[in-house]
Amino acid sequence: LVLQTVSVVFAMRLSRTLAVEGSRYLNTTAVFFAEVLKLMCSFAFLANEQGGYRAAACLVVKTFSSKHVELLKVCVPSLLYTVQNNLLFISLSNLSGAVYQVTYQLKILTTAVLSVIILNKTLGLTKWCALLLLFAGVALIQLPRDSGSAASQSSGNAAVGLAAVLSACVTSGLAGVYLEKILKQTDSSIWMRNIQLAFFGGLLALVGCFVQDGAKIQEKGF
Repeated sequence: LVLQTVSVVFAMRLSRTLAVEGSRYLNTTAVFFAEVLKLMCSFAFLANEQGGYRAAACLVVKTFSSKHVELLKVCVPSLLYTVQNNLLFISLSNLSGAVYQVTYQLKILTTAVLSVIILNKTLGLTKWCALLLLFAGVALIQLPRDSGSAASQSSGNAAVGLAAVLSACVTSGLAGVYLEKILKQTDSSIWMRNIQLAFFGGLLALVGCFVQDGAKIQEKGF
């Protein structure tokens, strides 16, 4: 999991900052195709769970056609995750990988606070102290460093990047807590839930593509 997380950050950072010939890919289309890939993978796992693609397809159709209230609830975290993914691209375009990686750990703090508020969870003194130390560590990395420091080198606007990653922490925490709440109220499998999230997330991401980058898409394609 650590290797996967670091690799994703490294790849995203390079893809947004390295000089390229021609046009660079759009953040919005990258988020859309990520949701499409998530949808395909989730359906494959659901098919394995149900014993075949036909049974999985029937279950998906039944769920989407009969559980309307449940689907409406899923729209909320889908929107939050779509916004979060776009914010992550913005933050990595403006912050160094090290600063982004450390600052994004504040999602642990936002998730904990929102769990207390929304889910009425209780955190002990040890956990609150750990969260305080996390916050202090993130605050320290924002202090000015030597201009030659590799961690401080960034080609973008640090203020924009910091605002984006902090907003992503909030949306990540809220989406996670809200999703945990609705998962406790349903008997749907995790793969079905991921299909619902990816489906609505893909639709919202597609809308975002044409709202934010419609002119560029019409000119140069996805």
